[in-house]
Amino acid sequence: MSNIVQQHGTFGWCELMTTDTEAAKSFYGELLGWTLKDMSMEGTSYTTISAGDEEIGGIMSVSAPAVQGNPPPHWGVYVTVEDVDASAKKAEELGATILVSPMDIPDVGRFSVIQDPQGAVLSIITYTNV
Repeated sequence: MSNIVQQHGTFGWCELMTTDTEAAKSFYGELLGWTLKDMSMEGTSYTTISAGDEEIGGIMSVSAPAVQGNPPPHWGVYVTVEDVDASAKKAEELGATILVSPMDIPDVGRFSVIQDPQGAVLSIITYTNV
């Protein structure tokens, strides 16, 4: 994950959660020329997306064990924060709903999913191994 932006408040990773990962990989690979690499991740598969030499995101199934709430297919983004636990707490104080409490991603960092007071969903993350 060499392209991850580690500055607080910056967008650093994009992720597609979909019902048909193989169809998505075929579509986006052909459309955008992305290089896709499959890997195993805690009981499911995960595909990293590279544009040129830089990893920019990933693709995973909405039915993966880590995905909560059976969401529809969607693109999500991660914003880097210095301390995901403190940022989730502050977001809640500011009126956000915590959809996924802060939790670890082995060998990557710690993340949370919040929903702002207007209903928009955003993932926040603190990287520990970049």
